[in-house]
Amino acid sequence: MRHNQIMKKTWLVFSQAVTVLLAAWFVVSTLQPSWLRKGASGTVSFTQATLEGGLGAGPVGSFRLAAQKAAPAVVSINVQQKARAKSRRADPWFRFFEDPEEDGAGEGSGEGSGGGMGSGVIVSPEGYILTNHHVIDGASAIEISLNDGRSAIAKVIGTDPETDLALLKIDLPKLPVIVLGQVESLQVGDAVLAIGNPFGVGQTVTSGIVSALGRKQLGINTFENFIQTDAAINPGNSGGALVDANGLLMGINTAIYSRSGGNMGIGFAVPVSTATQIMAALIKEGKVTRGWIGVEPRPLNAELAESFGIGKDNSSGKLPQGVLINGVLQNSPAAKAGVQPGDLVTQVAGQGVADVPEMLSRVAALKPGEVASLNVLRNGKPLELRVTPGVRPSKR
Repeated sequence: MRHNQIMKKTWLVFSQAVTVLLAAWFVVSTLQPSWLRKGASGTVSFTQATLEGGLGAGPVGSFRLAAQKAAPAVVSINVQQKARAKSRRADPWFRFFEDPEEDGAGEGSGEGSGGGMGSGVIVSPEGYILTNHHVIDGASAIEISLNDGRSAIAKVIGTDPETDLALLKIDLPKLPVIVLGQVESLQVGDAVLAIGNPFGVGQTVTSGIVSALGRKQLGINTFENFIQTDAAINPGNSGGALVDANGLLMGINTAIYSRSGGNMGIGFAVPVSTATQIMAALIKEGKVTRGWIGVEPRPLNAELAESFGIGKDNSSGKLPQGVLINGVLQNSPAAKAGVQPGDLVTQVAGQGVADVPEMLSRVAALKPGEVASLNVLRNGKPLELRVTPGVRPSKR
C-alpha cells in the first residue's frame, strides 16, 4: 500500500512538472518564438536572442535588428578642405566616394567646391571614429554629424594612406558605439549591410552578401586584404560601416569598382582586424611604423624564371613558391644583408610568402632595428640571410 502511494505521488509531481513546462513552452513560442531558434551548434544564439529581446523581433528575413544596433554609431563627415587632392575617379578602380557635386551627381550635398562628404564609425566611448584617409585628406576642418542630431568638430589623431584609414576623435557624452566583430568568422555568402551617407541624402542602409574575401593586388592600396561585397555602395559611403547580420562591424567601406560613379555591385571594405591594428598604432604613436628592407619585388612567372635561371621544383615540376627580387636599393637594409637581384624570397622571419602583397605585409610587420631572417633561393640553392629592417618611408 505504501509503495503504491509513493508511486502515485511521484507520478503526480511528474505530470505537474510536464504541464508547467508545456505551458511555458507555449507562452514562449507564442510571444517570443525567436528564443527557440537554434544555431548550427544546437544552442540558442545568444547574440540574436539578446538583440531581439532588447529591440523587438522583426519579420523573417528582416535585418532591422542589425540596422538598429549598428546605425547609431555610423556618422556623417563634412570636410572643409585646404586643397583638393588630384582626383583618381577617372580610373574605375579608384571611384572613391567623394563629394557628389564634384561630378555633378547631386545637388546641395556638399559645402561648395572646397568641401566634401563621407562617413565614419564610432568605435569607442572615448569618441574615436574610424574613416578613410581619402575622406579627410587635406582637410582644414572636419565636422561630425551623428544620427541623433548632435554634431561636433573632430580632431585628426592620425592617418595611414597605405591602408587608406584615418582615426578621428570627438568629445561628446554618451556616444553610441558599434560592436566589433570577428572577421575570421565571415564567409562568402554571408549577409552584410553597408551603412553610410551616400550622395549626402542622409544615413542609408543597403544589404548584400560577402562576394569574396582576401581580395588583393587590385592597385587600390599598398596593403590590401579586402572584403568584397555586392551591397549597394555609392559616393558618400566611404568610411562607413560594413556589418554582419547581427550588426557587428566587419569592415570599413573604402572603394568601389564603377564605370559610372555609382554602384555596380563590386565594393570593397578594409577588414575590422586591419582597422583595429591601425587604430591602436595611431592612438599610441599618431602614425603607423612598418618595417622596410628596400627591394623591388615581382611575382615569379615562367619568363622571369628563365631570365634569372630559376628552375622548376624537381618533386612537383612547378616553379618554386616565392617572390622574385627584381632590384635592390643601394645601401638599403637588403643590400647590406647581401640580397641580390634574381634572388627568390621564400620566407620572411620564418613565414612563407606566396605573392608580392604577402611579402610586403611580412616585411611591414618586422620591427625596425631588430634582426630578422630572410630565406631565399639563389641559383637553385637555399640561403638564409640576416637583415636589419629600417622604417618604411611614409606615403603622402
